[in-house]
Amino acid sequence: MHLIRAHEFGTADVLHYVEDELPEPGPGQVRVRLRAAGVNPADTYVITGTYAFLRPQLPFTPGWDGAGVIDAVGPDVTERAPGERVFVAALPLGSSGTYAEYVVTGIESVHPLPESLTFEQGAAVGIPYLTAYRALFQRGGARAGETVLVHGASGGVGIPAVQLAVGAGLSVIGTAGSGAGMELVRAQGAHHVLDHTRVGYLEEIEDLTHGHGVDLIVEMLANENLEKDFEALAQRGRIVIVGARGPVSFTPRKTMIAEADIRGTALWNMHRDEIAEAQAAISGQLEDGTLTPVVGRTFPLAAAAEAQRYLMNSHARGRVVLDCG
Repeated sequence: MHLIRAHEFGTADVLHYVEDELPEPGPGQVRVRLRAAGVNPADTYVITGTYAFLRPQLPFTPGWDGAGVIDAVGPDVTERAPGERVFVAALPLGSSGTYAEYVVTGIESVHPLPESLTFEQGAAVGIPYLTAYRALFQRGGARAGETVLVHGASGGVGIPAVQLAVGAGLSVIGTAGSGAGMELVRAQGAHHVLDHTRVGYLEEIEDLTHGHGVDLIVEMLANENLEKDFEALAQRGRIVIVGARGPVSFTPRKTMIAEADIRGTALWNMHRDEIAEAQAAISGQLEDGTLTPVVGRTFPLAAAAEAQRYLMNSHARGRVVLDCG
């Protein structure tokens, strides 16, 4: 089979398209013939060897998300069978890497893929939807009737956050950096969409919320936005930091004035029961059509390095995936 393998840490250039033997599933595992794999920002951090949550043993194959068809099961597996369409959400570990034509993973990491979804859409579920669910509900405490601001709503995690928040009865304000991105956010059901490249765009929130402010902010780029977020936050509001690409400077007094909470989140800290809760909610909404993953761009598996560079150096709209054949 073909797969992507890194024999050293570094930039995307360490990723190589190679051949290897087909892996065999052991007890409690299944083998999936992947048709697509998701590309996450975390994948790019892991290959540097400096990611705070994981430093894999070399050589390794990146990737936690994918979708395809089960082609073999371990000797004790009865819950799944060959021929089933599934998506893979191998969090936090337990997978041989989804940047590959085949992946062996634990039974708890595979879930039925509704017939209404493509394999590319299935590969867009895992980390993005789990991250969005955790940020909104497990860390953010979002409740129906509240107002949430999704900062960077056209991206891989932003779109799931908008869809989940709308489905839960929240009033959703999303931001994006282009006309196409703003239209994409509107199409997900956001009630209001703001252009975050425009000076003073957060000033609109006072009118949109009738002076109340937003109860929750899901923040994708804290190093750029955190100080400004307090302009939009309601009294006793919460900010959940999903992403940051550098240090941040902000005025602590602003947290005192609003009695605001700033909360970090990372999937790697999820307990098994939290993963199960989130996955059950997401799977149910995929099945009933409430959630529809959006794929922004697809690259061939052999072009995994190019896909990672594109993800980190562009304003990707929707999910970046690999075509595994």
